[in-house]
Amino acid sequence: MNATTSPLKPKHEFRTVLSDTMNAVILVLSVLLIVWISLDTFRRVNFLENHAYMTFQFWVCLVFILDFFIGLRYAGDKLRYFRHRIVFLLLSIPYLNIMNQMGITLSHDALYFARFLPLARGALALSIMISYLSSNAVTSLFMSYLSIMILVGYFCSLIFYQREAGVNPEVNSYWTALWWSAMNMSTVGCNISPVTVAGKIVAVVLPVSGMIIFPLFTVYLTDYVTRSVKKAKEENR
Repeated sequence: MNATTSPLKPKHEFRTVLSDTMNAVILVLSVLLIVWISLDTFRRVNFLENHAYMTFQFWVCLVFILDFFIGLRYAGDKLRYFRHRIVFLLLSIPYLNIMNQMGITLSHDALYFARFLPLARGALALSIMISYLSSNAVTSLFMSYLSIMILVGYFCSLIFYQREAGVNPEVNSYWTALWWSAMNMSTVGCNISPVTVAGKIVAVVLPVSGMIIFPLFTVYLTDYVTRSVKKAKEENR
């Protein structure tokens, strides 16, 4: 029996080490990507003219794609893995670099949204890793969606600030854009009206995201209260 199981143990350990290593790399690259885009936005840097950023994004996308195929290689059910992770692969393609090499021209707004595709891939990876912090299924789902909500609100504030500042007289600082993003995601609304195409698109995305994600708070609180009551009853027996 030892002869049968011993070869499987090193193989399983290798998969675990490889998976943990790739998760750590993806986490670091995702954070670096968020920081870089944030700094470029605050400094009003044209990302298409920033060769360092375009090169960095290209290699980050390649690592994301490599992570997908490594996971596919060691997945037990490859078809199921492919169906569940195909969005990750599509978000990992370096569209900006491909369009730049092929000479494809799009509007500046379209290019700016394309820039956030790898960032969306990183955000998904971050949300999944954060969800691993909890063993409870509902809490794990709640943590995952909470991180997505925060990241979506932050990314939308960056887009709104980059496109509206200097054009919209009501947007005089990033903090105004962040407040606008938070108020719209909460579906309360804001007295600042977007004037650019990108700003108007973000103004639709934020409340829709809020309406989808905020009900999960009710689910989480209901589950938390139910588990607390159940635990109290078991202790009183």
